[in-house]
Amino acid sequence: MQRRRFLAGAAAGVALPAIGRSETASTIRFVPEADMVILDPIVTPAAQTREHAYLVYDTLFGLDDSFRPQPQMVQGFTTDNDGKLWRLTLRDGLKFHDGQKVLARDCAASVRRWGARDAFGQALMAATDEVGYDGDKVISFRLKKPFPLLPDALAKPMAFLCPVMPERLAITDPYKPITDPTGSGPYRYKADERIPGARVVYERFTGYMPREDGVTETTAGPKRPSFDRVEWAIMPDNATATAALQRGEVDWLQTPNPDLLPVLRKDRNITVRTIAPTGLIAFMRFNQLLPPFDNPALRRALIGAVSQADYMQAVNGQDTSLWRDKVGFFCPGTPLTSDAGMAALTGPRDYDKVRKAIADAGYKGEKIALMVAVDVVYLKLMGDVTADVFRKVGLNVDYQSIDWTTLVQRRIKMDPIDQGGWNVFVINDNGVNQMNPASHLWLRGNGKAAPPGWPVSAKLEALRDAWFDAPDLAAQKEAGRQLQLQAFEDVPYIPLGQSVAPTAFRSNITGVLNGQPTFWNVRRA
Repeated sequence: MQRRRFLAGAAAGVALPAIGRSETASTIRFVPEADMVILDPIVTPAAQTREHAYLVYDTLFGLDDSFRPQPQMVQGFTTDNDGKLWRLTLRDGLKFHDGQKVLARDCAASVRRWGARDAFGQALMAATDEVGYDGDKVISFRLKKPFPLLPDALAKPMAFLCPVMPERLAITDPYKPITDPTGSGPYRYKADERIPGARVVYERFTGYMPREDGVTETTAGPKRPSFDRVEWAIMPDNATATAALQRGEVDWLQTPNPDLLPVLRKDRNITVRTIAPTGLIAFMRFNQLLPPFDNPALRRALIGAVSQADYMQAVNGQDTSLWRDKVGFFCPGTPLTSDAGMAALTGPRDYDKVRKAIADAGYKGEKIALMVAVDVVYLKLMGDVTADVFRKVGLNVDYQSIDWTTLVQRRIKMDPIDQGGWNVFVINDNGVNQMNPASHLWLRGNGKAAPPGWPVSAKLEALRDAWFDAPDLAAQKEAGRQLQLQAFEDVPYIPLGQSVAPTAFRSNITGVLNGQPTFWNVRRA
C-alpha cells in the first residue's frame, strides 16, 4: 500500500500546470484514462478506441440499460423462413460524414468486416450463409440455422462493437487498421487538431439525424448531441487531472484515483457516480505462442500464487465498495457466475507449493518479458504486484516499463522476444464483455484468431458452441460451469478481481448515461 499513499501525498503538493478553460460553453472537456492509439475499433479492443468509435460511428442496434437490444440505425426488421431469413430496414436520412447516404451495402460490408474479428460476430457468421442487401435500405441475413441472438450481436457494446462505415472502408482487411474514421455518428473526428499524447478533438456532425423514438439509455435511443465540440485532454497524471476538474478547467474525469475520491465527494461542484455497475475485470494474459507460457502446467501453477485481494487493494484501497475478489471467468452478479473450479483461486496461497509446481512444470529460469504500461496508474500498480508475485515464486522477470501506446502496439506482435515480442501483461476488460461466451473475447481458444495471447483449446471452443446451442437458461448455466472448469485447466488468462470505479464530472454536467463514457444526451446546466 506504500505506492498508493505516496500517490495520495503527491496530489496535495504537486505543482500543477495551467490548463486553459473550455473555449466556449459549447465545448465539453473530458480526461480519458489514456491516449487513443488506434482509430479502428475492429482491430483493437482498447477502451479509448471504443469510446472514440461511439462518437464517430453509429450502429444498427443499440443496447438499453437492461442489456436488451433496440433498433438504432435500423427502423425495423422482419424474420422469415423459420428464423433463417432476417431483413433489417434502415431509417431515412442517414448520412456519412462525407455527405454520402448510408446504404444497405455499406452496412452489409461493415457487418462482414466486424464478424471476422468479434467473438459474437464470428458466431453469427458461422451460422450465416450470406450477409447481403436488397436495394438501398434493406440488409439481409440468410442463415444456415436460426440465430435468435442476431440483434444482440449487432448491439453489443464495449470491445469490437459493430460500427457502420462506408463500403469503401469496410472492404479493408479486418486485420489492417483503417486510418480514415468516416462514420455516420453524431460527431466527426478532427484529425487536424489531433496532438498525440495531449489532445483529441471531435466536432458535432450537423448532418446527423437522431432516432425519433425510443428511450436514450446506454447506446440505445435518440442520440442528441448538445455540445459543438468534444475535447479529450490527455493529462500527465491523475492528480493533475483531478485538480483541473476541481478548478473547472475540465468537465469530466473518467476514472479518478481512489485516494482522491473523498476529496471529490466533498466538493459540491463535483458529482461522483458509478455508471458501469459491471465494472472492470482485471486479468493476467499470457502469450501462448512463446515459451515458457506455451506450457499449460506453468500457467496452472501460477493460479495458486495469485491473491485477487492484493491486486484490488493495490488499485482501489481498502474500500470494498470499490472492488470484489473471488471473481471467476464470468462477470459477478450475472447468470453464468458460478463456483466451478474456484477453489484454485480462493484457497490458501502457498508460495512453496507454487514454486514446486513451477519446477515440476519444467520451468528452466527463462527470462519473462512482463509489459507494464507505467503511464496508466492502475496498470502500473497491477504490473508491480505481478512482478512481485513472479519473483516470490522464482520466475526470472524482465520488467519492461513502457507506455500504454507501446503496449497496445506490441501486444499484437507474434514475434520472438528479441524481435519485440512479449510473454505477459496485466490489463482490464469491461465486465459486460464477460457476461457470456458470445462477447467474452478473452475466453476464446481459437488460436491466432483470438485476441493477443492466442490460446488454442478445442474444448473451450466446443463448450462455447454448446452455450449457443443451449435450449434454455439452465442449459446455458451448465455450459458456463463447464467452460469455467475448462478455463481453469487451459488458463487462457488468470482473473485478478473486479473494480467498480466511479467517474467524476462537474455538477453542472447533466445527462451522463450508464455504460462507457458517451457524449450525446450530455448537457451543461
